[in-house]
Amino acid sequence: MDLISIILVDYNSQEDTRECLESVLQINERSFRFKVIIVDNASKKSFTLTKKLDVKKVELIRSESNLGFTGGNNLAINYALKNHHPDYILLLNNDTVVDPNFLEEMLKCLKKDVSTGLVGAKTYFYKGREYHLDSYQRKDRGNVLWYAGASIDWLNLAAFHRGVDEIDRGQFDDQSETDFVTGCAMLAPVSVIERVGLLSEEYFLYLEDVDYSLRVKNAGYQLKFCPQAIVWHKNAGSSGGAGSFLHQYYQTRNRLFFGWKYGDRKVKLIVLRLIFRLLFHSTAIEKKAVADLVLGNMGKQPVV
Repeated sequence: MDLISIILVDYNSQEDTRECLESVLQINERSFRFKVIIVDNASKKSFTLTKKLDVKKVELIRSESNLGFTGGNNLAINYALKNHHPDYILLLNNDTVVDPNFLEEMLKCLKKDVSTGLVGAKTYFYKGREYHLDSYQRKDRGNVLWYAGASIDWLNLAAFHRGVDEIDRGQFDDQSETDFVTGCAMLAPVSVIERVGLLSEEYFLYLEDVDYSLRVKNAGYQLKFCPQAIVWHKNAGSSGGAGSFLHQYYQTRNRLFFGWKYGDRKVKLIVLRLIFRLLFHSTAIEKKAVADLVLGNMGKQPVV
C-alpha cells in the first residue's frame, strides 16, 4: 500500500499540535499507510508527546533554530525521504483538526488524473475561531469556509481563498481547478517533489505555498481542490494571528517579492509603484518589509 508522510510543524503551540495529532491518528487507512513527523521548530519549551500520542506512527524531530514554515517543512520532507521513502507527502498545519476520511478523499482526487501535482482540502474555520464570529448563528459555526480553492489577482498582487467567510452550502463543490493549493493541507506525490524541489526558504513564512503551487503548475501539472476532503483550521495559530507585526511584515515583503518574481512587465510596474507608495505612506513595519525586500534581505528577519 502507498505510504504517506504527514508533516506537522510546531512552534510554541503544543496544545494545538496535540489536538491536531489526536485527529490525525483517527484517520481511516483503507488504501494507504501513514507516518506522522512532527518538527519542534525551536519552541521555547520542547515539544513532548503524551503517553496516548507516543505511538509507532509518530516521530518527533527538533530544530534548534526557528526555520519558519518553509524550513521546518523542508527539514521534515528531507527526513521522510531519507528514512521512510514515502509515495506521498502531506503538509498539514498543526492548528488544524481533520475529518477521518479527508486523506483518503485527497488521495482519490490525486490519483484520478496523472497530471495532478497538488491537491488541497476544503477547509473551514475551526468552530468558534471564525473571523466574524458574531455574524453567524450558532448552528453555522464550524461550517464557515476558510479555503475552497483559490485565485491569484495579479493586478492587485493578491492571492485569496475562494469562499472565505461564507457558510458552506455546497456552492464550491463542483470546482476542482485552483490557482494555488494552501500549505494548510497540501498533498503531493514524491515524484513531483523530486522534480520541482522543496519550498522556497526565501519566504520563511506566508506565500511560500503560492510560490510552490506556481512552480508545480509551471512544471506542467494541474492543481486541484478536493471538496470531499474536510479540515478545520484555527488560522495563524503560531504567528500571532492576522494583523500581528509578524503577519504584516512577511505578508508585505513576500507579496511584493512574489509579484516581482512571477509577474509580467505590467505586474512588475505595479510592484514598483507599490514599493514607492509604501516607503512614504505606510506603517513602520511595512516600511521595514519594503526596505528588506529592496536590500535582498529575504528568509527570516528580525521584525521587532
